[in-house]
Amino acid sequence: MPGVPGARRAGPARPSAASKPRRLRPRAAAAAGPGTALVLGSGGREHALAWALRAPGRTVLCAPGNAGVEQEAGVECVAGLDVADHAAVAAFCDARGVDLVVVGPEAPLVAGIADDLAAAGLNVFGPSKAAARLEGSKAFMKDLCRKYGIPTAASATFTDAAAARAHVRQMGAPIVVKADGLAAGKGVVVAATEAEALAAVEEMMVAKAFGAAGGEVVIEEFMEGEEASYFVVADGEDFVALASAQDHKAVGEGDVGPNTGGMGAYSPAPVVTEELERAIQDDIIRPLLRGMALEGAPYRGVIFAGIMIDAASGRPRLLEINVRFGDPECQCLMTRLESDLGALLAAACSGTLREVELAWRDEVALLVVLAAKGYPGPYGTGSLISPADPPAGKGTKVFHAGTVLDEAGGVRATGGRVLGVTATAPTVAEAQRLAYRAVDAVGWEDGFCRRDIGWRAVAREEAARQGGKA
Repeated sequence: MPGVPGARRAGPARPSAASKPRRLRPRAAAAAGPGTALVLGSGGREHALAWALRAPGRTVLCAPGNAGVEQEAGVECVAGLDVADHAAVAAFCDARGVDLVVVGPEAPLVAGIADDLAAAGLNVFGPSKAAARLEGSKAFMKDLCRKYGIPTAASATFTDAAAARAHVRQMGAPIVVKADGLAAGKGVVVAATEAEALAAVEEMMVAKAFGAAGGEVVIEEFMEGEEASYFVVADGEDFVALASAQDHKAVGEGDVGPNTGGMGAYSPAPVVTEELERAIQDDIIRPLLRGMALEGAPYRGVIFAGIMIDAASGRPRLLEINVRFGDPECQCLMTRLESDLGALLAAACSGTLREVELAWRDEVALLVVLAAKGYPGPYGTGSLISPADPPAGKGTKVFHAGTVLDEAGGVRATGGRVLGVTATAPTVAEAQRLAYRAVDAVGWEDGFCRRDIGWRAVAREEAARQGGKA
């Protein structure tokens, strides 16, 4: 079906949790990928992308990067390049002969960096400013879902605090209050009571805790079920499915306490069966791409769909769209990907994704986040981590997020989420064991982690082993 966004009848290019990987046979041009790639960003996601982009004969740059990226063989950190200065980024790319720019965080995309770099003649992996509204405005995303029949929570949008309060009182609790704009992952409150929801409205709309991002709020029904993340790469018309994952947002074990940017993840998510994956593609991904094209904002880049698997029906509903790779999900995806990431992203830029299929390691990847004590509240910075990268055992890798090298070459903590300790293994239970063994080898007294990452999948594995159902 040429010209119909996402209309690939061959089925998903990646396996579900229960199926085997299929091998990549792209065109020779796509297989070559970029000669020089620049990753923009400084977190664990960007470390993983730079690490995965490495290939013989390829130069990989990262601006600004972090201590882990700086120590990564085959990757060069770029100091002093202001990612917010799009003209400066374009000039740097011209001077260094950059063939592909990979934008890591969402804020530069919402600010239009992809448009400005494309106007300068550069290949940019990431959506346009118009397409990035899918994450930059929750109201825009909800309107798109209503218009194109994408299943999601019922919602209403408000610019007046009094009207928002009245809606909360009318609907009752539990209920979800979201700041419309970007709020560094903190603009969502799942309120168990009306009082909590009203306090969230006050915080966002009156106290301006998130600045302009909270000037408009989306209030939506609470959806019951299990969450999963699903990733695809799109080129405006077609898409290639990547993989599923599950994140652990709550700071405390057993998924209790305030939400964070993510305390760990694993991929693939066993809850995403082949049948569910088809439903996600047919009910959410395809109509989303079709709708964006019809709205005059064809989507090129990665789509990170937050999915709620409805407790009653088992069908997927869309929680949110992110216009970048997730962090920490990206680290899990990159450790499982066998194909050349550079070739995949270049194909998305050139509109040739229909030529691409991907190969994945037939293993589970699991990541544990080491965060600074106090996170997601106030936390200290500057403490020494030694060793930050303990001798890697088979299948383990430490990705850095909030780190910097001091004058003596030591690794210092600079953020809330600081390290992502990743392990791959045939089962979730074994990946979990390897990851925590590596976590315990990190020397950082000011850090903490959840000790139950992957607990749902481990329980499913154990139930399957005993012949039952999770």
